[in-house]
Amino acid sequence: MDINVSLVEKLIASQFPQWASLPIEPVALGGVDNRTFHLGKEMSIRLPSAEGYAAQVKKEQQWLPQLAPLLPLPIPTPLAMGVPAHGYPWHWSVYRWLEGETAAIERIDDLGQFAIALAHFLTALQQIDPTGGPNPGAHNFYRGGSLTVYDADTRQSAAILEDEIDTNAVNAVWEAALKATWHSSPVWFHGDVSAGNLLVNKGQLGAVIDFGCSGVGDPACDLTIAWTLLSGKSRELFRAALAVDQATWARGRGWALWKALITLVEHIKTNPVEASKARSVINQVLSDHQHAASSSNPVL
Repeated sequence: MDINVSLVEKLIASQFPQWASLPIEPVALGGVDNRTFHLGKEMSIRLPSAEGYAAQVKKEQQWLPQLAPLLPLPIPTPLAMGVPAHGYPWHWSVYRWLEGETAAIERIDDLGQFAIALAHFLTALQQIDPTGGPNPGAHNFYRGGSLTVYDADTRQSAAILEDEIDTNAVNAVWEAALKATWHSSPVWFHGDVSAGNLLVNKGQLGAVIDFGCSGVGDPACDLTIAWTLLSGKSRELFRAALAVDQATWARGRGWALWKALITLVEHIKTNPVEASKARSVINQVLSDHQHAASSSNPVL
């Protein structure tokens, strides 16, 4: 869908005329699931880009105000919810603007301290009462649920990439993740802890955004950042600060592996940069699994 400034101006003018005089500009990195725009200097507008993301709007409107006071870092604050109009078919949101740049190694002063701060945030999120929270489902692409949902995708991707990756090693990681079943009580999770959803301000972790995939269930899906951004000592600090058990860590490797495999399949012939990133994640996941398997107390 073509979600442009003209459409957003019409939506604001007709539904929130008190803001109609404010300038509206697209955000440089506006996201895939949603299109994001500046509304003046202190607000942002987010509009789902496809029907699969539309259910996330009401979820964020309901739960973010309840989660925010209990978390150690800022998260998006909903200010208003728009309704379908002017040919745009879904609900949409106005948020308070959060300062910062998306996380990247060169923007972070101390990656170890960044990892610890993120672990403390996720720990606080998991400690919030999950009663009534949204269970894994279509609204968040089953994040927080069982990895078996993506078993076929993962195996098919591995088969497609047979000449590009070590499929035996990949299958071993995946099997270990499937066997490491979640047995604990459900907790709150973010669902998409990626560099693009972590804001850096003055070299530090400053805010966590985009809770569209959030819910209550297995928090292992929030561990993928350990292989997509962190490495070495920072990964160790992240795991220690979260006090993650071996089974949960194995499922986290599974989530990271699934996403990296489908990303490599999608971009291997069209986007060398994204393909290279996916290969790096796969290699780091395989190395981490091999290290665990060679330790005195491996995850099998």
